[in-house]
Amino acid sequence: MGKPFLLQFIIIMFVLTSCASSTLDGENGADLTYEPLNRQRAEVTEGDFVYRLVTEKPEYREGEPVILYAELEYVGDKEEVTIYHAASPFYFPMTEKTRGYSIEYNMPQPLISTTLKRGEPIREDYSKSGGYSQEDDPQYIAFIKKLWDSGFPAGYYVVGGVAEFWIELDKVGQENEEYRIKAEIDFRVVE
Repeated sequence: MGKPFLLQFIIIMFVLTSCASSTLDGENGADLTYEPLNRQRAEVTEGDFVYRLVTEKPEYREGEPVILYAELEYVGDKEEVTIYHAASPFYFPMTEKTRGYSIEYNMPQPLISTTLKRGEPIREDYSKSGGYSQEDDPQYIAFIKKLWDSGFPAGYYVVGGVAEFWIELDKVGQENEEYRIKAEIDFRVVE
């Protein structure tokens, strides 16, 4: 009677572990569980602005350029509007989920103005980002260096894009109107 019970237990455990969501033992030793978004394009409207975050493909090969970009479009009543932002209104921070690594997106913070014409989106392509300190885990440092040298290492990436800017309001005495529009997309890189 003990052998059939043991066999049933093993079969049940096998079925349960096979049906789990994506769980990978990351390079940093963490047991990471995640649900893929399966979203290559996101569009968010806030006020008079439409923010788009796009990757051209759901899957890339290691060493292949990842095509990732953001757009911002003014859809309000005026012919044009001036926005104020850092070096760019677009940020592309992301997480590599199989390892649990954050890839930050830093940029210079000068005050820049950009004039948006109604119905004509501005677009910016992603450029390599990320950084590390000598106190970081050696595997994370190697990951970032590989990202810089040869592109995205194999993994599953979620981009938490942001368009951040402000506009001056027409009425005297009113504060500026600030925007921080967020969207998420994902892609995979395979060997």
